[in-house]
Amino acid sequence: MNWSNKLDFSQIVTLSFTLFAVIDVLGSIPVIIGLKKKMGDISATQATLVSGALILAFFFVGEQMLNFMGLDIHSFAIAGSIVIFILGLEMVLGFDFFRHENDSKSGNVVPIAFPIIAGSGTLTTVMSLKADYNAYNILIAILINLVFVFLTLRSINLIEKILGPSGISIIRKFFGVILLAIAVKIFRGNVGF
Repeated sequence: MNWSNKLDFSQIVTLSFTLFAVIDVLGSIPVIIGLKKKMGDISATQATLVSGALILAFFFVGEQMLNFMGLDIHSFAIAGSIVIFILGLEMVLGFDFFRHENDSKSGNVVPIAFPIIAGSGTLTTVMSLKADYNAYNILIAILINLVFVFLTLRSINLIEKILGPSGISIIRKFFGVILLAIAVKIFRGNVGF
């Protein structure tokens, strides 16, 4: 099997931006900074590895889990598109539809790796994207995003100083609109099945 025949640069770009918007590590910077103040230093390596393992595990065995429960990928994609749409609305409107649980025993795994980085929105998106995109391109987009997550966590204080509160808000709203459009595309592409 030749990987070069499977790779599509435009798909990789689209998928990378989709996952970037869903993971929303830039939008999570204020939350991560608050956790850092409570728990001290954050291990970028540990948080990235754990979140990557969760995303990849769901990518590889998520479909088998769905089959076991009697669900198909198109139904899951439609459900995922609704979750992605709501996440996009959260980002654009600034409302929190999903409650984030605060754990007093915060650590690099909970809540940073899960649910902030590899939360339900990310896992749902990975499964939803499998219905419309090549698996190799999705894996490359996941890797690109994990590298970005790692670099962001490593330089969180610098990023906060560069962007400032208004910069982070603008980026969050911009990627929220992209998420809304992607959610509509996924929903429309899977509704006829």
